[in-house]
Amino acid sequence: MVSDIALFFEPVASEIFELKSEGTLGSRIKTFAEETSFPEIESGSVVLFGVSEDRRTDCKGSKEALLAIREEFYQLKDHFGELPILDLGNISSGETVEDTYYAVSNSIASIIKQGGIAIILGGGQDLTYANYLAYEKLEQVVNLVCVDSRFDLGDVDDALHANRYLQKIILHQPNVLFNFSNLAYQTHHVLPKEVELMRRLYFDIYRLGEVQNKIEDVEPVVRNADSVSIDMSSIRSSDFPSNYRSEPNGLRGEEACAIARYAGLSDKLSSVGFYDSISDGNRQSVKLAAQILWYFLSGVSRRKQDYPFADKNEYMKYTVSIEKGQYDIIFYKSQRSDRWWMEVPYPSKRGEKYQRHFMVPCNYDDYQLACEDQIPDRWWQTFQKLG
Repeated sequence: MVSDIALFFEPVASEIFELKSEGTLGSRIKTFAEETSFPEIESGSVVLFGVSEDRRTDCKGSKEALLAIREEFYQLKDHFGELPILDLGNISSGETVEDTYYAVSNSIASIIKQGGIAIILGGGQDLTYANYLAYEKLEQVVNLVCVDSRFDLGDVDDALHANRYLQKIILHQPNVLFNFSNLAYQTHHVLPKEVELMRRLYFDIYRLGEVQNKIEDVEPVVRNADSVSIDMSSIRSSDFPSNYRSEPNGLRGEEACAIARYAGLSDKLSSVGFYDSISDGNRQSVKLAAQILWYFLSGVSRRKQDYPFADKNEYMKYTVSIEKGQYDIIFYKSQRSDRWWMEVPYPSKRGEKYQRHFMVPCNYDDYQLACEDQIPDRWWQTFQKLG
């Protein structure tokens, strides 16, 4: 399996080895370079690779950024114990963009199948579509979370592009998308009909202000994700000067790092992509990109392995009756991590294909809401989606 995907990759530039000083991430990252063989992927490893494909994005120059981000990333200090970290090098642009998608989707599928966690350093955000196709190959239903100032929907007949890829995912057959969430959209960049469509599809959308007002509420959203796609242009230009959209508003650098850390903490998540990065004069942007990667690793290194259930004895169970006993909502609190989940029942017609209850990540606020005789939005949206 490894030799098959090795054909897709070009080694990292040799000068990266000059950055492998003691105590840094570079000192123990297993890197595919001209002097080394292609790394063996082991279960539990974090597997990074770059993609120099920007033909379908307005953000040009990603190829040059791949080395610059690595140069900063390799010099950051190693706090992650024995977490295996691999760098497979870069997938170059294929003869067609579809060739690149094929290489990316097959590589991600192979990494996940071998128990690794894939980090894709893009390239345009249209690569999210290639990432999605990997789960189709694995025959796995997927929850996708995008961090983006826009929904990138596009129309049915639009050509696939970094700004118009989500429609292709929604309409793709066979459909393996169970849920989509968007974090940090800016209302002035989206059409009212797009917001309405998201709500009709029972997708979860959170405005930039909502995310910034209470960043910890992001954690249950990304805990439910199999894949996270981060458009780096969702970070405001003052923090990320190479933002190709020159956005005055957006996520702060520390908020982007927090979201990446929450994603890493998720036991369920198996791939994450960072797209539309280019270098800038004083390297502030590539330094921030490297630090966001670092915080993702920080999360992975602290995973609690309590999803969906490690041992039921390690959970506190709470049953809350609401609407005069018409509904019972069951909550579970992990004693390992203090994280919360709630049960949402499957309709009987779905019982043959799925388990009887669906576990939804939530937080203490959802439990408090139920105690106040209100159905939490997360519970209700999931119940409608399951129907």
